Amino acid sequence: MYIPSAFSITERSDIFGMIRACGLATFITAGPDGPMVTPLPMLLNENEGELGTLYGHIARANPHGRSPVVGDAVALFSGTDAYISPGWYASKTEHHKVVPTWNYEIIEARGAVEFFDDRSRLLDLLSQLTDLHEGRRGMTWRVDDAPADFIDMQLRAIVGVRLPISSLQGKRKMSQNRNAQDRAGVARGLDASEREEDRAVARLIPV
Repeated sequence: MYIPSAFSITERSDIFGMIRACGLATFITAGPDGPMVTPLPMLLNENEGELGTLYGHIARANPHGRSPVVGDAVALFSGTDAYISPGWYASKTEHHKVVPTWNYEIIEARGAVEFFDDRSRLLDLLSQLTDLHEGRRGMTWRVDDAPADFIDMQLRAIVGVRLPISSLQGKRKMSQNRNAQDRAGVARGLDASEREEDRAVARLIPV
């Protein structure tokens, strides 16, 4: 991933925080027939391995879990993003040499992927993922609330994904390459938007 130094996220705790906050990852591998892509929620174990390990699961019917993998797998975690209008830049009135762009946050995790179908590992993964997301909503549903034979059927229908992270990069492009007046204009423009996503980006602009 191309990351100019001004946009690099250097604190690992910041990167891990973004991964944990992201509900859905984009899981990508390359194979003999080209790239394969699957969106899936992933669980981070930051204490497993030097850079942490990601876990998720895909449908057994999905050919992604059966296709040979060439090189590393990639998991992308997207944060907030917004379109940036050149009309918000103070420098527009000076020379008009401005163009639109996009502000965004993204994390890229790479590593050698493992697919697994061991029942106990899958059950543990499902339980952890469920508890994580149920806990965020203040709800109380747990995997063992469902009938055991039904859960067994669900476990047979999925394949686990384990991705020990060997390379971890973070990018936060929030107009850091513009001058203070331009950044202030971007923040004002985004803050006036009706979209909550735009206003969230406004709060990340360094002014």
